[in-house]
Amino acid sequence: MKFSITDEREVKKFFIIFYVVGIIGMAIPYTLPLFKILTPYALVLSFGYLAYFHPTKKNTTSNILFFFIFLAGLVVEIIGVKTGVIFGGYEYGNSLGMKVFDTPLLIGINWLFLVYTTACMVDKTKWHAVLKIVVAASGMLVYDIVLEQVAPKMDMWSWQNNVVPIQNYIAWFVIAAFFHSLLKIFKVKLSNPLAAHIIACQFVFFVVLLFLL
Repeated sequence: MKFSITDEREVKKFFIIFYVVGIIGMAIPYTLPLFKILTPYALVLSFGYLAYFHPTKKNTTSNILFFFIFLAGLVVEIIGVKTGVIFGGYEYGNSLGMKVFDTPLLIGINWLFLVYTTACMVDKTKWHAVLKIVVAASGMLVYDIVLEQVAPKMDMWSWQNNVVPIQNYIAWFVIAAFFHSLLKIFKVKLSNPLAAHIIACQFVFFVVLLFLL
């Protein structure tokens, strides 16, 4: 059977295989440098599939908010890198691709990716809007806690004195909650059949690498 980009089940199987191969590639010292180079392409591919399966592509309000989250996330990171005021002292490595003011463009996409996927997950529930914001932001925080332990080993970024400051996690939660609040204020309800699957694959990917690298 040929792989079809329009078949949800086949795409989900593909991403499981994709991230398993990524784990193997990262775990083998000989192939590790190559897979570090492929890191930005993996994020773009994941984001591209989410966009493809996004059901309301012509919704002007949501599209404006998506662009704002991308741009604001990128700007916040640029300020963070240049000043150390927001997250603490850190700098980006070379595995996330093209940079603007020493900050990879993909970081803006990563903010949007995480906000989008967690919003899709909580919007499946009947919880109060405030609870959805807290849970979604908390989910992003847990994701970041794991990623912070792996990122330096993948040459994504590194922290001053090799210590992740508490202010990073506080800032991460506050910014994530702000972005999710915007979605609720403008009544953007999100749904995507791949959202939970892809972010789960990524999370497991980083958890496994936490023990392997």
